[in-house]
Amino acid sequence: MSYLMKSLVEKKDIDRVIKEVAEKVLVLRFGKVNNPDCMQCDEILFKTSKKLANMADIYLVDIDDVPVYTKYFDISIIPATIFFFNGQHIKVDYGTQDHTKFIGAFASKQDFIDLVEVIYRGAMKGKLIVASPIDARNIPKYDLLYKDI
Repeated sequence: MSYLMKSLVEKKDIDRVIKEVAEKVLVLRFGKVNNPDCMQCDEILFKTSKKLANMADIYLVDIDDVPVYTKYFDISIIPATIFFFNGQHIKVDYGTQDHTKFIGAFASKQDFIDLVEVIYRGAMKGKLIVASPIDARNIPKYDLLYKDI
């Protein structure tokens, strides 16, 4: 499904899209085209993209193409989905340690639709962090280890 979706391959393209997408949720899926989890996530993103067209723009980003963003968002597990609204990074409380991104594939189309709707409504009210509507059983759990350099 990834070949049917819009992709960003350079840092300047990502910067441009973050600045230009207005009054919509910008969804950036960081991952790899051939990864099975990314393929599952891409299928859900593709199937929901038309339904969410009025409130979200969805783009795929290969982590090898933009290492600066991969490092900035600390993407070590793929797929990782990050949300923006009017150039502002929107955080979501999933009940995990990391509020900056959704790690893993979405369990269902409805989970993704509900999440985008909550982000959209919260962002329209000026919120920079929203509570996740996704059932806790459908949120992948990972232990995040931080190294001291």
